Amino acid sequence: MKLEKIVSYLKQTGYVFQGSEIYGGLANTFDYGPLGSLLKDNLKRAWKKRFITESKYNVLFDSSILLNKEVWQASGHLAGFNDPLTECLSCNNRFRADHLITNYDNSINCDGWSNEKLLEFLNDKKIACPVCGKLKWSEIRQFNLMFKTNQGVIDNEANLVYLRPETAQGIFINFKNIQRTTRRKLPFGVGQVGKAFRNEITPGNFIFRTREFEQLELEFFCQPQTELKWFDYWLEEMKRFLVDLGLKKENISYHEHNEEELSHYSNKTIDILYNYPWGFDELWGIASRTDFDLKAHEVHSGVDMTYLDNETNEKYHPYVVEPSLGVERLFLAVIKDSLTEETLPDGTTRELLKIHPFLAPYQVAVFPLIRKRHQAKAEAVYELLSKELSVLYDETQTIGKRYRRQDQIGTPFAVTIDDETLANETVTVRERDTMEQITLKIDEVASYIKLKTKF
Repeated sequence: MKLEKIVSYLKQTGYVFQGSEIYGGLANTFDYGPLGSLLKDNLKRAWKKRFITESKYNVLFDSSILLNKEVWQASGHLAGFNDPLTECLSCNNRFRADHLITNYDNSINCDGWSNEKLLEFLNDKKIACPVCGKLKWSEIRQFNLMFKTNQGVIDNEANLVYLRPETAQGIFINFKNIQRTTRRKLPFGVGQVGKAFRNEITPGNFIFRTREFEQLELEFFCQPQTELKWFDYWLEEMKRFLVDLGLKKENISYHEHNEEELSHYSNKTIDILYNYPWGFDELWGIASRTDFDLKAHEVHSGVDMTYLDNETNEKYHPYVVEPSLGVERLFLAVIKDSLTEETLPDGTTRELLKIHPFLAPYQVAVFPLIRKRHQAKAEAVYELLSKELSVLYDETQTIGKRYRRQDQIGTPFAVTIDDETLANETVTVRERDTMEQITLKIDEVASYIKLKTKF
């Protein structure tokens, strides 16, 4: 399915809108409409349910977006959080050099390449500017991705702070607080859902790469020399989560970083790739970060970041395994795998979002068959169901058109109120994927749908 089709669908149905649209938009910003907001929330709920609530190892945390700038000095972001920037000297547009190369040949991985090697490749392969078509690249320089702002009323260096480019550092600097107050013993993990900001040189592919995004991140602390065992454990949990959400196995692949690609702090990294409209690209990454982060903050802050093992009386810096997932990338993958068009037995077609029922923005829609006759009862059923479920009420146009609207946005069930409801308190429940209908008592509907929409 082409990206243009997905973008059109998401805007038409109220999932995603262009940011600041009435003012001509703001490049690479998007607003999530009534349906998109609910889907994003459900994706986050699914992750928290699986990796926090149902895990005996992990706790939830929420750190601030603004952190002391010394955090980023210690973590290496100020010195090393950079992308290779080149400028077309003909039209003055700027690009990431590595992206120009992977767009030319997506089988090439440029991680670890020097600036000189990147520029040499651009010129040798005659990779022209995608805007003006000229081959006139500037020297490549490193561009820091962090957004700067000022805290307080005076705009000066002393008040300089950064919007966090990742959520992980807030967890690392609170490791001792979390371990002390929860009285957790290793191994244990700290999960966080939150916004991050990166001043990308060339954001693109719709919501896949944006300057403002949300992360579902887990930092799992463990004893040294056990990290690769836990790495494999969490990788399997990640795979299971994606399949349970309904992503197709044939659209999922994996890339293990070789020695040149590994970050300086990692001894193993694997990317889970998804087959987006432009090909396989990173959806979820898992990295064994060793003990780099806690040691770095200990050195820079002077605060002891070791863990005392009460059983062995040994003190050491825990190793960390980090699965990190972008909400927007998962959002896009779920939509691509779910959106389809079906031909019905009568020859007509319907656009259908076969999304996992737990993720659907609305679990059930309530319809009065005839508005004047069934409206009051339908509204009463809506109020009853909305205490336990996410419910949409619709009374406009024919019942067939209402069913099609709900099929299109992914609502797994529709409840219709008719004369039988008035006579004996039963309703017709229609299932989205099969279009089959059953009759239930009103007081049975909520428990039936909750069972069918659980994750």
